[in-house]
Amino acid sequence: MSIGILYERSETDEMGIKLTAEELGINLVYIPFRKVAIRLDDDGYTVRSKGKNYSKVLEEVTVVLNRAQSKNRRLVAANVLETFGRYVINPSPVEYLCYSKLRTLLHFWREGIKTPRTVYVPCDSHEPMADGGEIRNEEEIADLLQEELGNGSIVIKPDAGTHGKNVRLARGRNDLLTILGETEPSIINLVGILAQKFVQKWFYDLRIIVNKESGKAPYCHPTALARAGFKDFRTNTFLGNMVFGVNLPPYIKDVAVKCGKTIGKNSKTWLLALDAMIEVGEDKSFDDEYVKAEFKKLEPSFDALKKVKSDKTKKKAFSDWNKKLEEAFQDYKSQEAYENIKKIIEESVERNKHNILFHEANACPEFWEQTRLAAGINLAVPLLKGAQSVIESDYGG
Repeated sequence: MSIGILYERSETDEMGIKLTAEELGINLVYIPFRKVAIRLDDDGYTVRSKGKNYSKVLEEVTVVLNRAQSKNRRLVAANVLETFGRYVINPSPVEYLCYSKLRTLLHFWREGIKTPRTVYVPCDSHEPMADGGEIRNEEEIADLLQEELGNGSIVIKPDAGTHGKNVRLARGRNDLLTILGETEPSIINLVGILAQKFVQKWFYDLRIIVNKESGKAPYCHPTALARAGFKDFRTNTFLGNMVFGVNLPPYIKDVAVKCGKTIGKNSKTWLLALDAMIEVGEDKSFDDEYVKAEFKKLEPSFDALKKVKSDKTKKKAFSDWNKKLEEAFQDYKSQEAYENIKKIIEESVERNKHNILFHEANACPEFWEQTRLAAGINLAVPLLKGAQSVIESDYGG
């Protein structure tokens, strides 16, 4: 009984999972999910590339780590593998909820978990007509949003988007109409408009890791990844913001576990990265200018870190690159300014812990380049242990 790993292209996360598996003495079986033909007929099924038949390989696999890149492809992969009798991490019900921000929020809301005030309008901003004309709905949608969210700042989000892509802030009616007019149905925003009241967070947000092994209670890792900066209202690291490992209060860990249970439901094992914001308002323990000055001091070491991360040779010489990455992160974290900002964030989180708002759950988070080194969480370990726990519980080891 083996553990498989499915992916389209091997990025640093997948290389890190394979490296961790080697260190743990676990043999991982590769399953491609790109240029393959999946055949179904009365004789059963095959999974075949042009050069290899993976059907027998798949038959020997019990659990699969699903690392397909997009939300839609992961959901398809999970459905295929589960139909073929494989257990998938994360299972398709988990992927289904994480696929949509709205579905995630609906389940959080039902369980009494605090979320940003959210409005969904199941109508596109402009719709084609049979005669070649077009129906424009921006004004009516804007009316609905402002009636529910007020005339202040409103955030428009694609329902299935990632990395802060196409997340836009409307600061008034004119902004709102412009953004609505430019919103198109797409693979990351299938239909309608998803909007939220702008949350008065400070300069950071949180990514919190929760996971469950078969036969064990869900667990929230005590350190979170804080994505921080003043570049934009979005603090996503994909946009160039800095990262810090911050300790979580027990209250937030308890709520995060509740979030994990809400998404994971009855699944044997799962792993999620929860995105949350602290509604700080004006409760700031330090002046913004002081914090910005501390960020400025960190720029040289963070720029050096980004240079290592962007090294084109990292896939060809992964071990050497990984060593350079760890050294660059160590230098970045050793700076006095890093510790100062970390303490400011931790104090802010503690003071405002009851104002935490959870707004997204990620079923396939990136981790090797940031979460592992900033928050000290190598997600490959709980992924692999979760897979092992399924084998042990179902087959006795």
